Amino acid sequence: MEQKNQGFQFSSEGMIAFILKWWLHILIVSFLGLVSSLLISFTIKNKYKSTVIFYPTTTNSISKALLETAPGGKEDFLAFGEEEQAEQSLQILQSDEIRNWVIINYDLYKHYKINPKSRDAKTKIYKEYNGNVNFRRNEFNAVEITVLDTDPAIAAGMANDIAHRHDTIKNKIQKQRALEGFKIVETEYNRLNAEIRIMTDSLDKIRALGINDYVSMAEVLNRAYAEALSKGNQSGANAVKAEIDILSKYGGIYMELSENLELFLKQRAEVKVKYDQAKVDAEANIPHMMVVNYAYTADKKTYPKRLYITLGGGFATFCMSIFFIIGLENWRRYKASVKLKNSNTTAA
Repeated sequence: MEQKNQGFQFSSEGMIAFILKWWLHILIVSFLGLVSSLLISFTIKNKYKSTVIFYPTTTNSISKALLETAPGGKEDFLAFGEEEQAEQSLQILQSDEIRNWVIINYDLYKHYKINPKSRDAKTKIYKEYNGNVNFRRNEFNAVEITVLDTDPAIAAGMANDIAHRHDTIKNKIQKQRALEGFKIVETEYNRLNAEIRIMTDSLDKIRALGINDYVSMAEVLNRAYAEALSKGNQSGANAVKAEIDILSKYGGIYMELSENLELFLKQRAEVKVKYDQAKVDAEANIPHMMVVNYAYTADKKTYPKRLYITLGGGFATFCMSIFFIIGLENWRRYKASVKLKNSNTTAA
């Protein structure tokens, strides 16, 4: 009679029967896994978390926010930034400049026990840094800086310093651009001033010759010259004629300079507004973030969660022990069926 050999059946009845059969082995292995996980959890260093939460500002140009007078051209100096400003802040926070600054200022090679002379030192320090320092935009469009460290004071200090460094870098980036813009406006403003100075000096020299108002003077001199001739006052007519000759020689230049001066003065007034605004943007320093929470020194560890590690390790060991015993039992049954088949073949 052929004996039918079946392996383990994955059903509720089969599972209960299996566990009842092997319960002692499963219990011992699971207990050992639980204890091992607990012991391993104590080898993991405690880490403390500190978090800074801030809103970036919407203001990029101080002059536009505070000095602009045109309708609709004024930014809200006190407005919280939205998604775009938060993403810009995240890019700055993730920059190499901030990361390298933190590594140097907190001597993280020594703190993380990494040999700076090793071949993959940068890879190791960057991996450790990225594992302990995290940036994100939360659901309220605020930016969160989270730092984990074995020293709670270092975690808090690092988080606060990263936030301040972000503000310094953003100011530096904007001031570099503002300074270039200011130089362009300043050059144009100085050019206009130089042109106006030349025209003013030329007009002063012409005025020294007695020419102050070409139109009215021409009218007065022509009338005086006609009167002198009608009265037969030749000497008086000659004197007036001399003044008319001077007016004729320099009057056109006077008129041209006066018109140009008026035009240049109007241009300078317009450029002066831009000059003052550009100067404010180039020289002023204002915070580019509104801090909601500064980081503080944590008095309770965040990681590791030893209870979770212990329970997770025990459960994982429990599952592995079941699958191992199932596999072992099926293997034994398979060997027994092969042996039985060989014996039947020999007997036949």
